[in-house]
Amino acid sequence: MKVKGTFDHFNVDVTNLENSLAFYDKALGLKEKHRKIADDGSFILVYLTDGTTSFLLELTWLKDHPQPYELGENESHLCIHVPAAEYDAVRAYHKENDWVCYENEAMGIYFIHDPDDYWIEVVPSE
Repeated sequence: MKVKGTFDHFNVDVTNLENSLAFYDKALGLKEKHRKIADDGSFILVYLTDGTTSFLLELTWLKDHPQPYELGENESHLCIHVPAAEYDAVRAYHKENDWVCYENEAMGIYFIHDPDDYWIEVVPSE
């Protein structure tokens, strides 16, 4: 049996939901599509959309996990395309806000990090 899956969402755990919502909106224009709140208040799941694709970013807030998450070597990351004509302006905006954590000018890419230090690769659309 050959199975063909399609992307649905990617999850990141966050320590401060409001800070993360503000970051993803301000830095990348991602907006809340919907959320699920546990009946006992133990977790909140918020799904963000780019408004263009069906792919979602799930932010998970856990009541009993106030400490920072251990992220390893940060090899896992999201990747966002921005229009090539706007790439330099977007990069300057990200730098002005101190979100850029790594640049590879030879490859023409850079990474920003969210309030929980998750890395997001930013590349120009071709």
